[in-house]
Amino acid sequence: MSDGHPFQGNWVIRLYERVRERGYDSLTAFADAHPAVPLHLLAKELGKDDIAGMQVLRGLLAEAERRKRVTRFVRDVFTRLWTQSVPEGWPAAEMDDDSRFKVAEALGSWIAYTPETHKERARKVSDALFATPPPPGWRPCGPDDELLRTLLPDEAV
Repeated sequence: MSDGHPFQGNWVIRLYERVRERGYDSLTAFADAHPAVPLHLLAKELGKDDIAGMQVLRGLLAEAERRKRVTRFVRDVFTRLWTQSVPEGWPAAEMDDDSRFKVAEALGSWIAYTPETHKERARKVSDALFATPPPPGWRPCGPDDELLRTLLPDEAV
């Protein structure tokens, strides 16, 4: 039992019980069924008061590491943070201060949440997006977005 606090009790068991209650065999399957939904909203879907977005993030990373799909996880987190910070998509060619802040917030959060193994690649993606911006309104709808896969391809296995 958690008494309404996300980190009380065994939150890992609680998280996976909620995932199974919703008919999914993994947290990744649950997240894939809700593409580009911000992490805090995935957490709210699983437990309004006793699941936190950071717990969802940690669970998704653990599953990605076991499955050797960390790059896909990194792209997935990008789409979720992008939707949260820049819901209207990539700003027009001439960014105002508000737009620039939203983009910086999304990219900064994404790099912060990216595992060390992929941080340098994430920084290069961020640089590439500023050097050659996507079209105005671009919003990745999931980890398999064509532009994201071009900028951050899966490693050869």
